[in-house]
Amino acid sequence: MAKRIILYNLAEGVTDEQFKEYVTTDKGPLIDSLPAVKKYELVKITGSMTGQIPYKYCGIVHVTSVEEFNEKAAPTKKYQDFLKKFGPMAKDMLMLSGEEIY
Repeated sequence: MAKRIILYNLAEGVTDEQFKEYVTTDKGPLIDSLPAVKKYELVKITGSMTGQIPYKYCGIVHVTSVEEFNEKAAPTKKYQDFLKKFGPMAKDMLMLSGEEIY
């Protein structure tokens, strides 16, 4: 299964509590409802072996294929409106795509 993996930190002034509320009431259900999306997960990173945590959040979007997501979900008004709202909440974003091996 294909995955989109998004690593990021919260922008200044956005608290973990505010963001959790936003994700559970708005972002999560919206991403889950998009075409080509099978499941959305958000992980809050709380520790690392080195003690350094370069990204506090890791979003994992399980998709039918990255191409299908880009063709069917990304151009929708719903997704574009989401990006406008979510964009100012995040910083240091890194977006990756991959295929599940196991």
